[in-house]
Amino acid sequence: MIFHAFLIKYAEIAIKGKNRYMFEDALVKQMRIALSNVEGEFEVKKEQGRVYVFCPEEYDFEEAVEALKKVFGIVGICPVVIYEDQGFEQMEKDVVSYMQNRYPDFSGSFKVYTRRAKKSYPITSMEVSAQIGGKILEAFPQACVDVHDPDLTLSVEIRDKIYVYSETIKGPGGMPIGTNGKAMLLLSGGIDSPVAGYMIAKRGVKIDAVYFHAPPYTSERAKQKVVDLAKLVAKYSGPIRLHVVNFTDIQLYIYDQCPHEELTIIMRRYMMRIAEHFAKEAGCLGLITGESIGQVASQTLHSLAATNEVCTLPVYRPVIGFDKQEIVEISKEIDTFETSILPFEDCCTIFVAKHPVTKPNLKVIHRSEMKLEEKIDELMEEALKTTEVIEIS
Repeated sequence: MIFHAFLIKYAEIAIKGKNRYMFEDALVKQMRIALSNVEGEFEVKKEQGRVYVFCPEEYDFEEAVEALKKVFGIVGICPVVIYEDQGFEQMEKDVVSYMQNRYPDFSGSFKVYTRRAKKSYPITSMEVSAQIGGKILEAFPQACVDVHDPDLTLSVEIRDKIYVYSETIKGPGGMPIGTNGKAMLLLSGGIDSPVAGYMIAKRGVKIDAVYFHAPPYTSERAKQKVVDLAKLVAKYSGPIRLHVVNFTDIQLYIYDQCPHEELTIIMRRYMMRIAEHFAKEAGCLGLITGESIGQVASQTLHSLAATNEVCTLPVYRPVIGFDKQEIVEISKEIDTFETSILPFEDCCTIFVAKHPVTKPNLKVIHRSEMKLEEKIDELMEEALKTTEVIEIS
């Protein structure tokens, strides 16, 4: 069946009061960007409290739906068939024709829901629903009406033309990208951080990312893995500026100068410092990490407090209360899991201590970091200066 348009349903945007139009405009913008990669000229329009996508004569239905399913803010995508308004008798025939084409052997329960955007239409919504329902019963004698819990809801909208739809494809929900500021994601090659980026982006936050690379201890394949993960997240979040930081010299210096049980915490603190530098440079309002309480030694409450101490920006940890399986399930939903489990080590796993401290004492950490004073500023400056920026579209 050929669908002429998609009715886009949203949820939270509807309660934004006087600012609602701003969120609608942001949603329309993101939909246009998503559909620009689908062949054909799609027209995204706001009409009388609705958002519609009007489709070209020829297009790939599945491809268009997949593009819209990655736009945050959409909770439902309704494929619509549009008929000319040629009077009520013709409308009845058109709606029955829709049912016969869409559900040729329908024998379940249904109801007809009518919405008159065109208030001058001479028949009330309830009368339209009742009469069309009667015509459907004549055409489908095995069917029955159930207005409370039907198997199928057939929606008829009366505008300048007649819009008919009966299916709602689930969207990702959330808020349109760009409506809630910008944040910097610490992106590793693991399972957790791509999920964290996705979840914050779902709340309307635009994201950039920082990846800490440690050649020759981490390979180019490890770096490419992170680039690939950024591309997968960008399908939902929009373009990402990925900062690839050469962290090798800093890690080796920490490894040489500091107690090995404190390596992970001290390295993490310097990662946060560098990430915050780029975050402030880009106008970000916070940092994002994939940390989950107790998952590893560097993610105990004591360890998180120790890494937080070096930050002046807030640190957002959207998966902090999730167990590993819950994070894995989301990673599978957003197609990052298979890439995340590729066996290319990141810089964190290479330098993990055998017995890392789980309850770091900040006074002790400060004393250990004092051993780095001779060269650490110079190494930090070099790392910032040689950072590679990759534009992920």
